Amino acid sequence: MGNGENIGKWLREHRLLASAVAVVVLAAGVTIPLTVAGSGEEPCWQLPASARALADDPAAATKALDPGDDLTRLDAAKDLLAHEKVCGDGARVLARIVDAATRSAGPGKPHTMAQARSAYAVAAALEDVEELPAGLAPGVARMVAEYVVDAGRDNFIPHDEANGPAIPADRSGPDEDGYVWLGRLLAPGEAHAAFEFADRGQSASPDMEGLVAELAKDPEAFAILYDAERAYLAHYLERLTVQGGDPAYRPPLVERDKNHPSKPTDWTDRDLMDLAGRVGNLMEYRTRYGRDGTIPDLAAFDKSVREHTRGTFRPAPRQLDSLPPMGDIAERPAAGPVRGDLTDGRRQMFTVLDQWAKERKVPARRAAAMRQLVDDAYVRELWL
Repeated sequence: MGNGENIGKWLREHRLLASAVAVVVLAAGVTIPLTVAGSGEEPCWQLPASARALADDPAAATKALDPGDDLTRLDAAKDLLAHEKVCGDGARVLARIVDAATRSAGPGKPHTMAQARSAYAVAAALEDVEELPAGLAPGVARMVAEYVVDAGRDNFIPHDEANGPAIPADRSGPDEDGYVWLGRLLAPGEAHAAFEFADRGQSASPDMEGLVAELAKDPEAFAILYDAERAYLAHYLERLTVQGGDPAYRPPLVERDKNHPSKPTDWTDRDLMDLAGRVGNLMEYRTRYGRDGTIPDLAAFDKSVREHTRGTFRPAPRQLDSLPPMGDIAERPAAGPVRGDLTDGRRQMFTVLDQWAKERKVPARRAAAMRQLVDDAYVRELWL
């Protein structure tokens, strides 16, 4: 009998936990064992003490998860994160590591390239994990919220704009037509995670929609994502013009369609529809999971979501011209407790939009049009 068969026989015959298999996490420089349970028990992955230390050391955590511009170190993030069964409190510690590695250095601090690449690595590492271990979802949801603008973009990405997991701040300016593909109202000096970027050679193709769908099974993660979208709505509205347009808009040098000339509201309308659609997606996941039994007690789930939500978010009564980094958007202070049914996403958005329109004296026709596009996008995603 060979050595491999002897080891396998020993593991099968012993019921005591045994650290039998190890993989090396290159960036962290630690050995991570797989703990194998006895007969009838599922094996779980054991997070070692050397990796636990990353949760309290943001710089080291970022270094451990940073895949590099060419993604050659992506396997380190996969080795650390891509597990469905994690022993003990390991998943909760991993959640703290994800948060430490990807979060900005503090209020007013933009994301660095290394932090943005690390956020990309988290999403790429979890791409093939069918079910997140209990305790990991809230930390990953905080990462998604921390990059609320980047995580909310469509999957389309111009190939000539991004060729790696993160985009430096100096490449996020407007083109000759005044268009910024990364989004509008962006903070200066902030790097952006290019979650849309795929590198088949490195087996990297993050699926943000699928990741959010998985996170939405956890009530705390659901609350974090929902808070981030509602905070983003308040942040976005208070920076628009009285017509609901982009304050940085400038007409294109050459009008591409003279029958439908560009307007300052074109891209802000699309942004609002995308945001409303993401809220609709969250509510669709909730409904689906309640129906198929993934969420066994929907009332208890909703109660937990409400307990975890930070409150409601309201736009300032005047137009603001500040451009805070994404982390500050997600950490926006709540304006008060939630009123009404929290899971009625349409009503929650309408309350914010209507108050903004009233306080800013938005023309009735424009306010009604904005309300309709939010309604259309929300309902479409809720029922699709």
